[in-house]
This record gives sequence, C-alpha cells and structure tokens, in this order.
Amino acid sequence: MATDKRTVEFLAEQTAGAGNIRTRAMFGEYALYCDDKVVALICDDQLYVKITSASRPYLDESYDYPAYPGAKPSIRVPEDYWDDAAWMARLIRETADSLPAKKA
Repeated sequence: MATDKRTVEFLAEQTAGAGNIRTRAMFGEYALYCDDKVVALICDDQLYVKITSASRPYLDESYDYPAYPGAKPSIRVPEDYWDDAAWMARLIRETADSLPAKKA
C-alpha cells in the first residue's frame, strides 16, 4: 500500500519547526529530510524515524519496527503523537543533529 500524499504533506508541516524539511518520493513511499539528512521514512502512511542516541529517549524499543520488509528497525511514531508539532519538531531536529554530516 502506497502512502497518501496528504500524509506526507501533514508530516512535513508538523516537523517544519525542526529546520529545512523536505520529502522525496522513493518507490511509492517517501524519505523525510531535515537539513539534507534522511531522518525518517514515511511508508504505508506511517512515520519511521531513524534510531539514534537522540531519538531513543522519545520512544522505547517497543516502538521499533522495520519500515518495509528487510529494512533495519526504526522508531514507528504512533499517530497519537503527530498532532504535537513541537514534540515532532524536537524529535526530528535532535535526530538530524545526531546523524553524521552529509558526505561531499
């Protein structure tokens, strides 16, 4: 099942406070970028944030799932959290900050 474009737009809006947010279509699903770093995937209308030392305190291991078959686990953020734009922006900002800089 492909992700609805409205879900992608909503998640981009909710995380806009984190920095330069953009999305990119990939095989019917989407990558969410913050300041040119891939911080999350949006697959099957679900948000999967990369697991880092910064993102882990937001949700424990019980929220870890692969975004698609064969993928490494990510933190699946429940929809109940999506309406809290400040919380979402902090999660994305701190995740981006904890990832290595983009290679030249």
